[in-house]
Amino acid sequence: MNVMLIFLVAVAAIIIWWLSGQRLTSKPWLETGSLQLPAHEGTHRPPLPPVKIGLFVFLGVVGALFSLAVSAYFMRMGSADWWGMPVPRLLWVNTAALALSSAALQRAKREAQHGRMESLRPALVTGLALAVFFLIGQIQAWRELTAAGYVLTDNPANSFFYMLTGLHGLHILGGLAVLAHTTVRAFSADVQPERLQLSVDLSAIYSHFMLAVWLLLFALFAGWANDFVDLCRTLLN
Repeated sequence: MNVMLIFLVAVAAIIIWWLSGQRLTSKPWLETGSLQLPAHEGTHRPPLPPVKIGLFVFLGVVGALFSLAVSAYFMRMGSADWWGMPVPRLLWVNTAALALSSAALQRAKREAQHGRMESLRPALVTGLALAVFFLIGQIQAWRELTAAGYVLTDNPANSFFYMLTGLHGLHILGGLAVLAHTTVRAFSADVQPERLQLSVDLSAIYSHFMLAVWLLLFALFAGWANDFVDLCRTLLN
């Protein structure tokens, strides 16, 4: 419940920030003078594309889904049949790969804005390859745990680990489909950087979000999130 409340507060803060950027908080009835506002060069902000707004809504739903799953994790871990499981060292490598993939896509976003195709293409390929490496590493971590006897039905901790990492992996896989399509388009002979800019931007936003979700899950599995949740409970109570 506390995790869900924290998530809702974060979503509300993002909504307020977005509304302020869209001038929806202005009071035109208090303005005086001509109805035609003077044009200021360099201050015009184009509206957000509908597809980007749709992505934000989708990420909000995904965030709520993971928040509910994490809340269930904390409620279930207090049971007597809960046994912790070790965190494979490979998860550290996977985390680094996902972080580097997100950084590569951020660079690709910057290169697309400046129209530098010679730098955009390798950045997209790097981001795609590292994301694929992350998924392969997650599957290998599963194999190591099952070989060590930590199977899915052994105890609730194992079930939550496989469920949460599997759910996260499916979302990464969905993002890879879009990223792969964008990367293939980037290598087309007649493609223009401005036609790729929106797709690269969406891929970068999605990658950053999934990285944030994974860092939360990794902290959860490593036990670092327990102290943070205890602090939040103290503040809320």
